[in-house]
This record gives sequence, structure tokens and C-alpha cells, in this order.
Amino acid sequence: MTSGSFRFDRFHLDPAERRLCQDGELLEINARYLDALALMVREQGKLISKDRFLDEVWRGVPVTDEALTQCIKSLRRLLGDDAARPRFIETVPKHGYRFIAPVNGEHSDSKTVEGDGRLRKTLLVGGAGTIGGGWAGLIGGLIYGFAGASQPLAPGMGAVSVLLVLVCVTILVALMGGAGVSFGIALGTGKDPRWWMSVLGGAVGGLLVGAAVKLLGLDAFTLLLGRSPGDITGAAEGLVLGGAVGLGAWLAGRTSTLRKGVAASALLGGLAGVLIVACGGRLMAGSLALLAQQFPDSRLRLDVIGGLFGESGLGPISQLVTGGLEGALFAAFVVAAIGLARREIRAD
Repeated sequence: MTSGSFRFDRFHLDPAERRLCQDGELLEINARYLDALALMVREQGKLISKDRFLDEVWRGVPVTDEALTQCIKSLRRLLGDDAARPRFIETVPKHGYRFIAPVNGEHSDSKTVEGDGRLRKTLLVGGAGTIGGGWAGLIGGLIYGFAGASQPLAPGMGAVSVLLVLVCVTILVALMGGAGVSFGIALGTGKDPRWWMSVLGGAVGGLLVGAAVKLLGLDAFTLLLGRSPGDITGAAEGLVLGGAVGLGAWLAGRTSTLRKGVAASALLGGLAGVLIVACGGRLMAGSLALLAQQFPDSRLRLDVIGGLFGESGLGPISQLVTGGLEGALFAAFVVAAIGLARREIRAD
């Protein structure tokens, strides 16, 4: 099958130019109905499910089953088709619809066009999510930086230096995490995305980046200082948080507004962060606290955060709270950025 424009029976469909003609005469057609027809024609002979119509035509906007039914009725009326004896659109009860008329394509090879579109979507979604992760890292880094800078410092060590170091480290880790999770989500969701595909993509991306960060971090400490800081955040934490972000991104595509989707993602990310800490894992604050314990001469302290909860140092309660806040912040910013990127893709 080719793309660009299509001919079937007495009709000429050009999705790029938004035109449907019959015997050379331009027909009036609703924009979404044209998209639905183009989807079926491109996939001539293949079953198109209701979910796929919702994802690629309504683009996640909540609609009733009646909306799709009305769309197909209008297309049949426009094409002069009969549901009882279809020449163009065949109904597969409880499953979807199939375009059955012979189709001749013109212009470019659909594999090249679809491949280019798929690559662009992956880069936009992955890049946007990476930036979103960076913003989350900036906010988290400022919080931990001010907390660390408020502690008594060694002679010659300025508060600004402590702030900048913690901000830079947190942004770097968050950028890497955002990139892994976002590109995993983008690669894991194809033409007919399902929630588990988004969750799996985010989880695998988070796992790989978490494992790489932990491996490189431990190796760097061992090489430079001769010993490892211990069990800092890594693959397991990335797996859980990445899966939560993936589920949040899927939910965000099905809510009526991006704001609701981001709120749901923040809740999922916060729960994932609390779960990670409750099961003995560590996110950024916990890893920094572990570094402070293993390298006391570093002057790195987050005692002021623990003090808010009546703890000496970063105790179990403060680690649960910071874990939840980190997870919520990371998920909210990554999903918000992915949502904005998807809006840009739809607008094109």
C-alpha cells in the first residue's frame, strides 16, 4: 500500500490536502470523518479496532460509541455504501471496521512516510520527556541544595558551591531518567497503543537508565575515592518509577484535559516513590543521605529535612516523604512534557 493519495472506485482521497473527490468533484466531509476514512483506506483489508479509531482519529478525546457509529454511517452515506451489502466499509461486530474496496495508492512509499512520522514522534515525545525530567531535577536540586547549604560548612566551602553542585547532580540524574523513561514510552507505544505497552516501555527505559547510573556512579566512586558508597538508587527504582510514569502517560492521553492527566500521574509517581522507599529502595534524597554516611568528610548533610519530621538526619519518615515528593514531581513534569509534545504532533 502506498500513501500520499488514494483512488478507489470513483473516489480520490488526498489526506495531506484534506480532500475527498468523486469523479473530480470535491465532496464536503467532516475533518474527523476524513481522518477515519484515511485510516481505513491506508489499512485496506485490515481490521481497525474501536480503540485505534479513538487513538488516531479522536486522539484520546473521550467520546461515546455512538460517535464512532455516526462517523461510519456518515461515511457510508457519502460513499453510497450499504451496511447490509457493503462495497467499501465492512462491519465486524464488537470488533471494528474494515475497508474492503480495492485501493490504488499514488506518490510516496507508505513505509518511508510512516517510518519518518514514527521517528519524528519518538524524538518529540522522548525529547520532551527528557526536558520535563530536567525541570523536575532542577526543582528537586534547589530544594536539596538549599537544605544542604543551610548546614554548617567547612572553612572555605561556600553555600553557593554546595547549592550549585547538588542542583547540577540532581538535574543530570533526572535528565537521564527522563530520557530513559520517555524514549521507552515513545518506542513502546505504536499504532494501536495499550496501557501495558506504555507501562512496559517506561519500566524498561527506567530500568536500563537506573542500572547504568548506578553502575557508573559506583565505579566512579571506587575509582576516585577507593570505595563504593553502597546501595544508591538503581535499576529496581527505575523500573518501578518508570512503570508508574508510563501508566500516567497513558492515562493522560485519555483524560479530558492535560491538567487531570498530570494530576493522576503525580499521584501514581508519588505512590511509586513511597513504595520504593518502603521496600528498602532509595531515590535521590536517600542516595544523598547514604553518601553523607559513607563519606562524612564530604560535609554533605540533609539533616534540616529530617528535622522537619523530628528525626536526626534523614530518617525513615523523611525518606518516605521525600521519596513520594520526588516520584510525584518527576512523573508530573515528564507526563506534562509528553502531553504537550503529543499536542504538537496532533496539531501537525
